[in-house]
Amino acid sequence: MTPSEEIKYLRDELNRHNRLYYVEAMPEISDMEYDMMLKRLEALEKEHPELDDPLSPTHRVGSDINKSFTQVSHERPMLSLANTYNIEEVDDWAARCNDALGTVTDGGFHTVVGEMKFDGTSISLIYKNGRLVRAVTRGDGEKGDDVTANVMTIKSIPLELKGDDVPADLEMRGEIVLPWKAFDRLNEQRAFNEEPLFANPRNAAAGTLKLQNSAEVARRGLDAYIYYMLGDNLPADNHYDNMMVARSWGFKVSDAMKRLHSLKEVDDYINYWDTARKELPVATDGLVFKINSLKEQLNLGSTAKSPRWAIAYKFKAERALTRLRFVSFEVGRMGIITPVANLEPVLLSGTIVKRASLHNEDIVRTLDIHEHDMLYVEKGGEIIPKITGVDKSAREPGAAPVEFVKVCPDCGTPLERVPGEASWLCPNRYGCPEQIIGRIRHFVGRHAMDIDGVGEEISATLFATGLVRNIADFYDLTVERLMQVAELGPRTAERIMEGVEKSREVTFDRVVYSLSIPFCGETVSRKLARSVGDIDRLMGMSEAELTAIEDVGPRIAAAVVEFFSLDINRDIIARLRAAGVQMAMPESDDEPGSDELAGKIIVISGVFAHHSRDEYKAMIERMGGKNSGSISKKTSFVLAGENMGPAKLEKATALGVPVINEDEFLKMIGKE
Repeated sequence: MTPSEEIKYLRDELNRHNRLYYVEAMPEISDMEYDMMLKRLEALEKEHPELDDPLSPTHRVGSDINKSFTQVSHERPMLSLANTYNIEEVDDWAARCNDALGTVTDGGFHTVVGEMKFDGTSISLIYKNGRLVRAVTRGDGEKGDDVTANVMTIKSIPLELKGDDVPADLEMRGEIVLPWKAFDRLNEQRAFNEEPLFANPRNAAAGTLKLQNSAEVARRGLDAYIYYMLGDNLPADNHYDNMMVARSWGFKVSDAMKRLHSLKEVDDYINYWDTARKELPVATDGLVFKINSLKEQLNLGSTAKSPRWAIAYKFKAERALTRLRFVSFEVGRMGIITPVANLEPVLLSGTIVKRASLHNEDIVRTLDIHEHDMLYVEKGGEIIPKITGVDKSAREPGAAPVEFVKVCPDCGTPLERVPGEASWLCPNRYGCPEQIIGRIRHFVGRHAMDIDGVGEEISATLFATGLVRNIADFYDLTVERLMQVAELGPRTAERIMEGVEKSREVTFDRVVYSLSIPFCGETVSRKLARSVGDIDRLMGMSEAELTAIEDVGPRIAAAVVEFFSLDINRDIIARLRAAGVQMAMPESDDEPGSDELAGKIIVISGVFAHHSRDEYKAMIERMGGKNSGSISKKTSFVLAGENMGPAKLEKATALGVPVINEDEFLKMIGKE
């Protein structure tokens, strides 16, 4: 076999096994066998670069090269669907279609196709002579972003179609989704790195598809379901048969797709999937019904916004009823007490829910929760469960109402009500173990000192063993001392010490944030550090001097003065200084700024290639601009990196706020 023949054979076999594994869920070979074939193909392509093909299976891992997306016009507009939340309106839609189409077949009912409405992000796939040439997001329906490089990493999307009847020009539309397992894994990683969690698989899929690093896209594990075929020479004159042919070409088509021949079948389909969808491996937010005949679709036409021949039935926010086991009261690093409902495990939106925050005493009282009540839990597509009500008819006789604790559940100190708020706090700030552990966890976090190897459990272990009783104790640690802790192996101990060493280089603004000064979040801490310059000046400032700093109000100023008035905090600062932790802003950041961004309010979203988010925020402030965490009509523009939040993008578009990328921003401020 010549190299050319072997390369072709390996590509065909790898593509076939991709389809068997990712589309049909019927693998024939082991992962190891697949990997060996892929390595052989990689070696051959390296030896014979003249035989390379951009659609080769070896390119599905993606690239680390960042590329901005270009806008591409859709050959045919991608309209949105009209939607409803009740069966009667679906029946009304079907009746209108039947009336408009006149003479009917199939026993008096024009055939309808029912299918899942997957909760992801829409995609248009363009094939020329059976080869994928372009993948475009829905965008505004008229044009979208070219995300071909990212889509090529999705194993369930065929790069080359197999079949004798594939049209030369073909458009396939589908939904890019992130399966529940991949979503949970991604959020676990983000939680460990103290990054914001994705609210739901839809946002995660949309954000992933817009990453400018296709290698990272490949690692995320996106999937895709095809739901429509467009072109001039389609294999069949109806939607259902075209989807079955698409499946034979290598596309992933949902097994839930079904032809329906009466209103009763439509209603039965809705009732069945309203429950059965909960067992699916991906998120769904409804069903879609389409007139099957393409000729009838053409006759029904479209409005300016949506086709008349289709409708979406949206599932109501998913709700479950489960029993309250008990309410626990948890202590945060600032002493705030949060009640948490511990529940009998219940499946909701693809995940098992065991706990839900009750937030504060007022909510517990408003819901009127009693011991062992049956509680309604909702997600509504979001990842954070919420208690929305109580089934009082199921209440046990004599059940006592849940009482908010009067003393700290960790240290026993009497609680104090936060003035003007519904919250209670433990005032034993420097003696309550949970508060201390919380501050240790915060100190080592990614946006603070970023000490690798210390997560939630290890923070608690270091405190319990006495090795770290306050944050300054990290700089007295050694590998030998850490190795005395049974839970820590040699590599973990080394990683912790490497992290401690690197933390000495963390900039002063993050050091201020790491101290857990009450009411001083990341933005306020940065503002304080950049305004005062060093720790000595900050420790000596009065409330009046502090409130003169932009965004620092009386409450923050009072908290800062009180924090530095305590000997325990001054001792910690002295030990951190002696350990070599940065206690002043670098001289480069004290250079006079400019007014290029004067008066502009800027929102930063995403991950950047040339500078960190913190560096961009500092640039904006030095040039007279103001950073904001939320988009409003006052926002001048959004500086968007990879993985910009879909909700922020949607809001910016709705308000007409410009969105510029990293390169455009650097050009704007003269730093190309």
